[in-house]
Amino acid sequence: MQSNSIPQQRIVEKLDEYMSHRDYAGAERHLLYWLDEALALGDRRGELMVRNELVGHFRKTANQEQAFSHAKEALALVGELGFENTISAGTTYTNTATAFNAFGENERAIGLFEKAIEVYEASPQTAPHLLGGLYNNMALACVALGRFDEADVLYQRALEVMGTSEHGELEQAITYLNMADAVVSRAKEQFGGDADAAMQDPSCEETVGSLLDTAYQLLDTPSIPRDGYYAFVCEKCAPTFAFYGYFLADENLRTRAKEIYERTS
Repeated sequence: MQSNSIPQQRIVEKLDEYMSHRDYAGAERHLLYWLDEALALGDRRGELMVRNELVGHFRKTANQEQAFSHAKEALALVGELGFENTISAGTTYTNTATAFNAFGENERAIGLFEKAIEVYEASPQTAPHLLGGLYNNMALACVALGRFDEADVLYQRALEVMGTSEHGELEQAITYLNMADAVVSRAKEQFGGDADAAMQDPSCEETVGSLLDTAYQLLDTPSIPRDGYYAFVCEKCAPTFAFYGYFLADENLRTRAKEIYERTS
């Protein structure tokens, strides 16, 4: 008997495989194929899952039009399915808000992040990495809007939650790097937007250095699997170290990622 729903777990596993090889074109073909299948089957839950993945995919590939298009459809599906108070809704709100933040729509992002917090914090089934990711991404939007005190609180929440998650050190490292950027952004306001003056301020320089050192130590945690996701995080973090003059750390992280990709290709 033919199933009337798409195999969500298998789709995600295959997507992870594409991403572990940085095959964005393959990932896109994969997701669009299964979107067509979900639509043909009338599988609205499956469609929601795939559209959420597409929002993230097009955010990573800097395609604003497609990211916003799938976000709009995903948000509509949440209402049609009556999922407003479910983990799926929280994920959709977070994905859409993160896309808005990535493309500079920070006021729109904040409202959706707040809705996601209501859903996630009310559910005991919310996985720590989901809540930690939400706090971290909302903090980015707050920093972009100059709401630094709110961002500080959110970053601390992210660190605490990810401390309870298996291999949460990777997400904590990303958070510490984001915190370094927030420190510089706050200092820039104090120096009238002068980035050079802000980064040369002794207090700012010391704080940023401490945050970068902590992030690098977390990325060096021996128990973290050296897999495709580790490689992705190394590549994501490397440019921040380079920006602040930590060129050896930048090179080491890029080398680690390259070795993993070559080993698993």
